[in-house]
Formats: sequence, structure tokens, C-alpha cells
Amino acid sequence: MQNKNKNVEYRKIFFIIFMKKHDIIFWIIRLPLDFFIIFSSFFLSRQLRLVPNLLPNWLDLPIQTINNESLFLFAIFWSFLYIFILAIHSLYLIKITSSKINEFLQIIRYSFYWMIFFSFFVYLWKWLVYQTDIPRLIIFFTFISWTFWVILGRILLNNFEYYLLRKWVLSKRKILLISNKIPEKISEIIEDINESKIYKIIGYSNKEKIISSDLKYKWNIEKIKVLFERKRCDEILYIDSDFNKKELHELWELTRIFWVRYRYITNSFDVTKTNTTLTLINNIPVIEIRNTSLDNWAKVFKRMFDLLAWIIWITIFSPLIIIVWILIKIEDPKWPIFYKNTRIWKSGKKFNLYKFRYMKWEYCIKDAYSKIHKNDEALLFEKELIEKSSTRNWPLYKIKNDPRKTKIWNFIERYSIDEIPQFFNLIIWNMSLVWPRPHQPREVEKYSIDQKRLLTIKPWITWMAQVNGRETNDFKKEAELDIFYIENWNMLLDLKIILKTFSVVLTRK
Repeated sequence: MQNKNKNVEYRKIFFIIFMKKHDIIFWIIRLPLDFFIIFSSFFLSRQLRLVPNLLPNWLDLPIQTINNESLFLFAIFWSFLYIFILAIHSLYLIKITSSKINEFLQIIRYSFYWMIFFSFFVYLWKWLVYQTDIPRLIIFFTFISWTFWVILGRILLNNFEYYLLRKWVLSKRKILLISNKIPEKISEIIEDINESKIYKIIGYSNKEKIISSDLKYKWNIEKIKVLFERKRCDEILYIDSDFNKKELHELWELTRIFWVRYRYITNSFDVTKTNTTLTLINNIPVIEIRNTSLDNWAKVFKRMFDLLAWIIWITIFSPLIIIVWILIKIEDPKWPIFYKNTRIWKSGKKFNLYKFRYMKWEYCIKDAYSKIHKNDEALLFEKELIEKSSTRNWPLYKIKNDPRKTKIWNFIERYSIDEIPQFFNLIIWNMSLVWPRPHQPREVEKYSIDQKRLLTIKPWITWMAQVNGRETNDFKKEAELDIFYIENWNMLLDLKIILKTFSVVLTRK
């Protein structure tokens, strides 16, 4: 009986440690897992090299291999070295706070450097350090193999950790809000934090308690220190407060002393500060706030990226285009298959956006077909439907139970198949793969002065709001996300949006 109680007690202790110290446990798992993947990749690559017809016939390379003992020594030494390379570049921190996409790109980067270094070592030090040759294709296959499996392993491990956090199996990250706002004014922020499922809001702090607040008041700066000392706060989010500069500086110092993550909600100027350059007016140093970092060579790289995307798109989606083409013609034989819709792009110019026609031709607005007039029945009918059945606030609209739709509409809209023809806009280059959303002329008329920033660059196929809220965003929120994109553009941000687009489209979240 006593042993049974001890076992129960040990299980409780283990469970508490697992809940509280899960970051350390997953960090401990990550390192040997990576080592096992890298070590195994050498032997997997050797087997791949032995597969006949794996390479094109025109290469005509003899199949070469290496014995187990020699490969074992290579695998052990170079696996340890690669783990060391990732470690010194902060890819084995207990809490990796940078973006996951950036983490994966770093892994690819240092894997490539490792392959180059390994190749030089293998062929420069042969007969001096070792006697057995390792085939070049095994090195190449190893690079491809472990890069893929290390990234996949981290994705699965991260998703498993987040799953346990969402299910309350693991202790959620305790976040403290620094705010002097009533909850109604920051309801969107609170809702977003709660929806993440990995945070627990422990309350708010301010100089004075806010009357009629549902959040728990966690006192002033002096009491926050006690909170940090007792390890009851993992992170703080600064929104606004009545603290003076001295108190805020003290708060900042406390977060660094107790390793509490400090973040704050930015205003438009704070965001823009990341896009500044130091220049001179004669001998006067001045700081220039640029509209966007997308200029000069950045435009060239983005255009090359768009062309590559178009080639991949035409290769993959050609069969799907033909299938959807046939289905539309069967249901509504009238032409055209592609629907053109007038949109506004850079500098207020008009262009035609292409989509699959998912409604009957008589209901299509004819503004892009040189048939526009004030009494366009399709336009009048749409305005009537917007007024009666729109689930979004004007100027954005989404008509519920739209009577104009065809049977195929639900399928192609559900998975955004209707937007595939926009890749024709990509090759014409009045659109880009990732940009802000283009609106119709009647929507642009409602822009405020700051929202006209959206007309300073080309429009989208996918965009920030598409992967952050989708139809749940109102027009103001969507515009804010697009302006953030303009001011903070980089290729990594584009890549993140593209990868998130696939997830959003497939899961409809």
C-alpha cells in the first residue's frame, strides 16, 4: 500500500514538472531527435544511391557506395558538428521566440553551408585524415534528406506541444496586460489572445484600478515585482497605462532581470520606424521614413518570384482549369468562362481581375465588358442583395444565401478555386502573388485618406487579411493589415503569407 502511494506521488510530481517545465522537456527531446535524423540520413542516402533509375539516364553516373564502418564514422562526426552549428546559431534555445518560418529557413541555410563545407573537406583531406571515399551523391542526398526530416520533425513537435497547450494538458503561458483601458475598448485584443489557446490572461496592471473591469487587477509596479519573483508571469503585453517614464523603465528592467518576455502594441509610427534610413541634407543628418522597403532590386526579386510562381501554377493547375471549365459550361453554357471584374490598382488606375464565373451570366456585372451603364440590372440586383443579406459591413460585403450562384459555386469558392485565373493577372503583371487586396471602384470611393496608401503598390492574389481573419475582418481591420504589409515588406513575409494561405484555404479557418 505504501509503495502504491509512493508511485501515485511520483506520477503527480512528474505530471507537475511536465506541465510547468514543458519548454525544457521539448527542448531536451529536440536535440537528440535532430541527431538521430541526421545520423540516419547518411544511411538512408546510401540506400537511395543504390536505387537504379533514380537519376536521369543522360547523367550516366556509376553507382558508388561506402561500407558501414566508414559511413558510421562520417555520420557520427558530422552529425555532432551539424548539431554544434545549429546550437551556436541559437536554433536550440529553450524558447525560440522568432518566427517558425525564419527558424526553418535558418535550418535550410546552415544545412547548405554544411554541405559545401563537407564537400570541400571530403575531397581536400582524403588520404590525409581518412582513407575511404564517400560518394558525392550520398552527400547531396543526405543534405536533402535531413533538411526535410529535421524541419518536419520540428513541425510535428511544435504542433504536438501546441495541441497539449490548447487542451490544458500543459501549463499555458501566463500573460499580464499593462493597460488603463476598460475591457470593452481592448476587447479585440483580449479575444485574439484567448483564441490563440496557448495563453492565460492573469489580469492587468495600472497605477490605479479600473472601475467595472472583468479582468483581475494585479496592482502597480511594486507588486508586479513580487509577481515576477514568484514566477507567476511569463509575458507582459503593454497596451497603455498611467505609469510615468521612470516606472515604465523600471518595469522594463524587471522583465530583463526575471526573464519575462516584454511586448507592446504598436501604433502606426512605431511600425513605420522599422522602415527608416539615415540620410543627409548637405551636412545635416536626418531620418527618412520610407513608404515601403520594396524598391530597386527588391522589385526585381519580387518579379522573378512571381514568374516562378506562374510557371509552377500553370504546371500544376492546368488539368484543374480544364475540369472547372467543363463543369461551368455544362451548368451554364453561355460564355465567357472567365469573369472579368473592374478593380482599382496602383495610382488609382483600373484593371480587369479574372475569376472563374461562378454565377449565371445574366447576374454578372458588365462593367469590364464595355457594357456598363447606370441601369445595369445585375448591378442593381447586387446592390439590393447587399442591402438585405450582406454579412459584412460596407464597403466590404458577403451575401448570405446568394440566389445568383450556380451549383458549382459552393465547391470552387470553398477552396478558392475561383481565384486560380488571377494567375493570368500575374503574368500580365497588373497583380502580384502577394500584395494588398484590390477593391472595386465603388469600394475605393469610401476610402479614408490613410487607406489610400493601399493604392501605392500593385494588388494581390493572396494578402495579409486573407491569412489573418479572412471574412471576419471589417474594412478598417483589413486596411490596417495591408498597410502593415506595405510598410514592413520583405520576402520572408511573402513566404509566410503564401504558406499560411494553403492552410487557410484547406481548413477554411
